[in-house]
Amino acid sequence: MNANHPTPRNLPGTFEPAGEWQAELTELQQRRAHALAMGGPEALAKFKAGGRMNARERIDQLLDADTFREVGRIAGKGHYSQDGHFTRLDPTNAITGTGRIEGRKVALHVDDFSIRAGSSEATIADKWIYIERMAHQLRMPLIRLVDSAGGSVKLLMQIGGTKIPEYPSWPANELLKTVPVVGVALGACAGQGAIKVLSSHFSVMVREQAQVMAAGPHVVRQAYGTDVDKNDLGGHSVHRKSALVHNEAEDEADALTQVRRFLSYLPRSIYHLPPVTPATDEPHRADDWLKDAIPHDRRKIYDPRRIIAAVLDQDSVFEIGRWQGGSVITALARLRGIPVGVIANDPKVQGGAMTTQAAYKMERHIQLCSQFGLPVVNFVDQPGNQTGIEAELGGTLLGATRVSHALHECQSPWMSILIRRCFGMAGALHAPKYGEALNLRYAWPSARWGSIPIEGGVMAAHKAEIEAAPDPAAKRAELEAFYLNMTSPFRTAEKFGILDIIDPRETRSILCDWIEDAWERVRTDRLEPTGA
Repeated sequence: MNANHPTPRNLPGTFEPAGEWQAELTELQQRRAHALAMGGPEALAKFKAGGRMNARERIDQLLDADTFREVGRIAGKGHYSQDGHFTRLDPTNAITGTGRIEGRKVALHVDDFSIRAGSSEATIADKWIYIERMAHQLRMPLIRLVDSAGGSVKLLMQIGGTKIPEYPSWPANELLKTVPVVGVALGACAGQGAIKVLSSHFSVMVREQAQVMAAGPHVVRQAYGTDVDKNDLGGHSVHRKSALVHNEAEDEADALTQVRRFLSYLPRSIYHLPPVTPATDEPHRADDWLKDAIPHDRRKIYDPRRIIAAVLDQDSVFEIGRWQGGSVITALARLRGIPVGVIANDPKVQGGAMTTQAAYKMERHIQLCSQFGLPVVNFVDQPGNQTGIEAELGGTLLGATRVSHALHECQSPWMSILIRRCFGMAGALHAPKYGEALNLRYAWPSARWGSIPIEGGVMAAHKAEIEAAPDPAAKRAELEAFYLNMTSPFRTAEKFGILDIIDPRETRSILCDWIEDAWERVRTDRLEPTGA
């Protein structure tokens, strides 16, 4: 525990009830004890038998020890004797409060599934909305641990009627503009529960345990007469395709570890600087194998994640969206201890081409980095937009257009390292290039660029000549070799069309030098008023 932030001493049982207010303090302890009992021994035992942590165990796992300060602890439904004396409290199923992760303050909104399956109708909405308003106004990250069955028709009995579905005082969108928001799916998250997971900058779900969906199987059966398993509706395999949930976790502990890791790169709010850690990796480290990281044979692929791990600070890479839009890699990492966003193409998936999912993934990563002051490094191997009927029906070009807009709005210092291909419209989207954007880029000797890849371009431009040749394959190879010589990156460098051609082993040193200036830009933009 940080010495500057002593352990809160308002935990149940800390003080003995005594003095003139002994009766009231005793009742307070009773109410707190009932709140800690959650849904009762039977419900908690059932939860544990299923291999799941209960809501308060999840809080303990997520936060630094003894730092949770609960808000609205004794909110719920009180029961009283005929003479008006308190007998027991049925707590609400939303646990809220603040705590610390690595000493930094966060706000928590946690569903308690042991009470009415975490139903959003079995709580006091003012309570969870208040903690989200607090996160917004006091500018601290918000974490939602979601395990909610959504709405319930039993609300009709409680209020004797219906209500229009709205929470006008919930600052959901303003939160996203101001502080890091994290959504964790720990069970069946339907309806509003799904929105709480997805209305976030980072979301993670537990495989085989969590589902994120508009409605569960019972509602689907009633609406469409179809029986469907909840995992087929909203399990992790669904969201590998939908790209709605960023990450998957092996279990609850892994999910909560990912939350801590994600927040370690981000500032408290848009008004704060991202957290810098002590630099422990040599800035001039040069892994010799990088000189041959890109195969000379253009038909062969390579492992871009190995390149990223070698160039960024050791063990600092945290990937986001591993299982979706796989032709692009997005991650957070560090250079000399400074948090950065990372983008790279993966030639092992769709050849690295810009697909609809990859565009969506790249767009939201650019927006995340720009919003929270993270410089961006892009390792470019972009063959162009995905083509074909499926790509056109899927709106790939619209996705690329949205990436273009995100780049235009991006405020992050940006460095592109062109390591292989950079072609077409998608290739043009390797960096911001508008207004004051510097378009800072280097290239490896393996890089090639243009409006169209040589292989496809030669066949399109010389189709008749190739087909008329005595040996069409040899003629095509001859033409490709001729054009390939014309595309040498050194020819572009002669005209200063690229900042420099570098030995791949120089990449880390160049980036570590650049991050010093990039960080100075971020620091002054965040801390100094405009025009100061």
